[in-house]
Amino acid sequence: MNSETMTATNIQEKYSNSFIPLAMIAGLFFIFGFVTWLNGSLMPYLELILKLNPIQAYLIVSSFYFSVCIFSIPSSWLINSIGYKNGMAVGLGVMSVAALFYIPAAKAQSFALFLLAQFIMGAGQTLVQTAVNPYVVKMGPEESAARRISIMGILNKSAGIVAPIVFTALILGGMNAHTSTTPTPEEIDQLANNLIMPYIYMAIIIGVVAILVRFSSLPDLESEESKEDKLPLREVFQFPNLVLGVIALFVYVGVEVIAGDTIGSYGRSIGFSNFGILTSITMSCMVVGYILGILLIPRIISQQNMLLVSAVLGVIISLSIVFGNHESTSISSLFAFAGAPAIPNTILCIALLGLANAIVWPAIWPLALSGLGKYTATGSALLIMAIAGGAVFPLILGGVSHLVDRQTAYIVMTPCYLFILYYAAKGYKLRSWK
Repeated sequence: MNSETMTATNIQEKYSNSFIPLAMIAGLFFIFGFVTWLNGSLMPYLELILKLNPIQAYLIVSSFYFSVCIFSIPSSWLINSIGYKNGMAVGLGVMSVAALFYIPAAKAQSFALFLLAQFIMGAGQTLVQTAVNPYVVKMGPEESAARRISIMGILNKSAGIVAPIVFTALILGGMNAHTSTTPTPEEIDQLANNLIMPYIYMAIIIGVVAILVRFSSLPDLESEESKEDKLPLREVFQFPNLVLGVIALFVYVGVEVIAGDTIGSYGRSIGFSNFGILTSITMSCMVVGYILGILLIPRIISQQNMLLVSAVLGVIISLSIVFGNHESTSISSLFAFAGAPAIPNTILCIALLGLANAIVWPAIWPLALSGLGKYTATGSALLIMAIAGGAVFPLILGGVSHLVDRQTAYIVMTPCYLFILYYAAKGYKLRSWK
């Protein structure tokens, strides 16, 4: 075995109290959080300059997550072949190349090229995520894994706060002036050209990080799967906690993406002027949720019970969006003394879903991977594949919004939270289908 390669047990023993490995992993979470949550600002931006209908706009997000679905299993194969650390470096390299594809897409103002750029970016991030998440689960006791993932989540979602603000400042320019008006061809050209330099910088930064990861001292996590068993899919389906966890994660990512990436488009549809930064509010709520997870898990509440609370909160808030008043700003008025701007109640409810969503991902991962042993890497790949929910549910939302109004269409989230509630109450306990 290579001197830099360590088993999960050795990783846990050596690094459970070390700051450096987790700090390196946290940096990766920030990077792909920044890239992922740019979608929330990119969608209304492209909706405006390419004159897209809602379903086309949601395809900008969906193409990213469809790529995740397609490349999840191949990512596990590659990681088994080249190792976790090399997998992270290759994935970052692909993300760097993908960032360059946004430049011809902006120059040509081509919807197809933007979809291709999103697809390639999703492929690179899938490889990074498949490699990085087992590190976080294995670098400490299983019962506190949700706490460690919450720490990573703060970095990921903090990037989600920063990304829309940076995107708005560097790229959007005067886009907020076009909440209800159509920009001229000259203004569209200017908005499209604003995209070029930021993505060049992004490509350079991610490329440098890929090199740093490749030559870092971060030990490789040895795959526990047999080298002969490239994909024991039939075997992993014997674990109900994994299979149901994949479904729970699938519907969860769907509602997380809806809350983070469609809030700006929804805000623009009801005439809210500062729609470009609305994703930042959702991410801020998620950061608060992660901080609560760090403080409470497992000392005060178990990760299972925290998941239960999150699911109940999601059901309540999702129904509040559907039946709320999009003209009222009564919720934000409660914080007017602190200088809070007037924001419609339904927008704030979408943002508050960030609070409900924060602990779902960290809690499902350790519960779903519990007891998998040598199938952990394949289980991780299946859980990453569940990110495809982020591709499916925005399209469902877009389709439903053609039948009813955009606000009522958010009812598609309620059944998702109900399934997460089932998993938190019973599904994770199952160890046999009998």
